[in-house]
Amino acid sequence: MNIHLIYQSEHETIAFAAKELCLHLSATGSSISFRHNQPGFACKEPDTLTLRLCLAEARPSPLDDSYHICISPSEGSITGSNPRSILLGVYAFLKELGFRFLAPGSQGTLIPAAPVAEDFYMDIERTASLRHRGVCIEGANSLENILDFIDWLPKVGFNSFFLQFTEPFIFLNRWYDHINNPLYPPQKKEPDFYQDCYQKLEAAVKQRSLLLHTVGHGWTCEAIGYPSGGWLTAPREPERQTAELLAEVNKKRAFIGGIPMNTNLCYANDTAAERFTDSVIRYLEEHTQVDFLHIWLADEPNHVCECEACKDLSPTDQYIQLLNRIDRRMEEHGLSCHLVFLLYQELLYPPVKEKLLHPEHFTLMFAPISRSFAISYPSNVTTVPLPTYRRNQMTLPTDIIENLSYLKEWQREFYGDSFVYDYPLGRAHYGDLGYLKLSRVIAGDIKSLPSLGMNGYISCQELRVALPNTFPNYLMGHLLFDHKQSCEELEQEYFQAAYGRHWQSVHNYLNTLSQLSDCDYFNGKGKRVSSAMERNYHMLCKQIQHFLPSIQQAVGEASSEFELFFFKLLDYHAGYGVRLGKALTALAAGNEAEANLLFAEFCNFIRKQEASMQPYLDVYRIIEVSAKYTGFCLPEA
Repeated sequence: MNIHLIYQSEHETIAFAAKELCLHLSATGSSISFRHNQPGFACKEPDTLTLRLCLAEARPSPLDDSYHICISPSEGSITGSNPRSILLGVYAFLKELGFRFLAPGSQGTLIPAAPVAEDFYMDIERTASLRHRGVCIEGANSLENILDFIDWLPKVGFNSFFLQFTEPFIFLNRWYDHINNPLYPPQKKEPDFYQDCYQKLEAAVKQRSLLLHTVGHGWTCEAIGYPSGGWLTAPREPERQTAELLAEVNKKRAFIGGIPMNTNLCYANDTAAERFTDSVIRYLEEHTQVDFLHIWLADEPNHVCECEACKDLSPTDQYIQLLNRIDRRMEEHGLSCHLVFLLYQELLYPPVKEKLLHPEHFTLMFAPISRSFAISYPSNVTTVPLPTYRRNQMTLPTDIIENLSYLKEWQREFYGDSFVYDYPLGRAHYGDLGYLKLSRVIAGDIKSLPSLGMNGYISCQELRVALPNTFPNYLMGHLLFDHKQSCEELEQEYFQAAYGRHWQSVHNYLNTLSQLSDCDYFNGKGKRVSSAMERNYHMLCKQIQHFLPSIQQAVGEASSEFELFFFKLLDYHAGYGVRLGKALTALAAGNEAEANLLFAEFCNFIRKQEASMQPYLDVYRIIEVSAKYTGFCLPEA
């Protein structure tokens, strides 16, 4: 099949969409050429299709996505409501032709046989179910990891990427310094290297017209002149003039645990509030491409200011005052950007006295970080009474209904744009060795979003999340674009593409591992000693050992490099899973010393293998989570 591709815009993303279409169709053996700005061209040669990429005449908000793929025997078009939607339409068109984008990087793309003329005939019109469909960077990442993930996002239906902090230094530095892996010496990188990384990441986001979210954490540090690049310990206590701007907790103004990032300001102090606001304005003047700017307070509960000037106003009321101040200053400076405010920790409680003066300028973000992942959000919520707020005595809710009850209280006051910011692939996923039970929880969450009055979902997560595979993110992206899709059909689609004729046995195997796993246990919820968990983890290890010969046989008989890639991941996952399962078995049995010895063996295994498995497992993060939440000791300790 010969294809003449025409696009009629100078827009970078439309040009990129054209190149992507050419690249992928050429990989099948199709003959393709493209022309720019020739609106009337139509090729009359036999077996030739003229295909146009163009913007729709009627366009909704640039934040919302829709596309129309309409192709007849000799000509057709992929039309989008904005340039990003054209790119989304191109990837949807390729999927209709048999492409499968199962994982970041070229190894994760299944290329079908060359399509024949009849394969191109289609008429598909789709509008995204939800506005906000994104991922927020976490963990430890190389520049290549992040670029590959950004490239993958629109291929599976996402439209947003969140680069946390004023600059995402910490996520790059963790990798290049090889934190939590002493087998690899730190790679010293100069500031110019990191600045170059930031520019490349922002350029990759904008090349695809993805919605760019930034900052969140760090404003409290910026306001007092401290580095805002991560959860760094200050070298010394603050000087008196700085300390006067900090929250007073237990009659003392100091960094909480020595970490400025975790320390709130005294928001009744006009100097502190003004310096916070100045930092936001300065950032926006220097970063004009940001679409959504997150305004968050300190990242630790129960240390809001107790001084006489603060104690009679709730933390959320002070937060609303601060947001209104920022909004007013933005208007004075002629700055326009969507401001995201956060329902998190104390801010889960709605304001008592204050209101946003211009709610249309704001987007609500609900972040239930302490929730359980045993079940999904329900579609209908019968709220429960909230505990009375007591300053610096809050216990974070784990129960789904209690978490959603906070949201419902907020929704009595705020009717505007909103999304959920959740963490299934931030640390909970390490507790599901098969990834299928957690994937179904994610699916249930997404399907409930419209009935909960939420217009999307951003996943705060590691980017190297591919053991045993990347199905959770694949499912997440596709359901966020169309929440009515069947989770079961997407499971079958993914497993058939990844594992070929063995897909059913692999699916059964991973489903069994999921049923024997527990995300909440790994996240530190519940007692560490549990006979039920000991039994489950013991059975999990036996299941892996039983299925391992089948995996190894499939590796030897793989029908393609693509299939081999997924079975090699599964083979490595078996070694990873059985070692982790043995350590968890001992932990649940109460054999602490044995558990830590087995955990040290697990750490040694993943550290040694990191060079070959780097894109697929975040070694830094799983070790950190295991020590901070699960109950293991670091081998070095």
